[in-house]
Amino acid sequence: MLSSYPEPRHRLQGAALVRALREGGLVIYFRHTATDFSKNDQNMRDYEDCANQRPLTDQGRRDARAIGQRIAELQLPLGIAKASPMCRTMEHAKLMLGVATPTHTMRELSDGEYIGLKRLLSARVPMGINRWMVGHGRPFLVVAGPPQLAEGEAVVLRPLGETWIVLARLTIADWATLKDG
Repeated sequence: MLSSYPEPRHRLQGAALVRALREGGLVIYFRHTATDFSKNDQNMRDYEDCANQRPLTDQGRRDARAIGQRIAELQLPLGIAKASPMCRTMEHAKLMLGVATPTHTMRELSDGEYIGLKRLLSARVPMGINRWMVGHGRPFLVVAGPPQLAEGEAVVLRPLGETWIVLARLTIADWATLKDG
């Protein structure tokens, strides 16, 4: 069965994970940080209509900034930053990384599968850089399998061209505990 949890033989943590992230060639996929569930996206006119979308909470904004600060402190290479075009994902990515390219294919749905997201997760990344992505829980669950990502949780993948290997899952709190060794 498909699972987005790392198999024990591939799982990286601590200093080994930091080394792998510094070497690059990886995909780091985040589900956006905490949102205000009292609002929804039903009345949005387009992706720029932030007033009619579920927004990040103040805590979600603080968490995105804190993760970004930790990424900088660990001197992890950025390279490519992509986000779903929804306001909450773009805001998370910009607070965390400073920049992001809105990427419609992260939300593309075709015949029950997110083909664009699959391609982005599996496409190889050159060593020395990483592909940072901020998206949503449901598309990732459909493409990569359970367990569902919590808000703010990230998955670190080694893309293989047609598929990927899951190396780690990181909660918001996990970023603060990562060390070089």
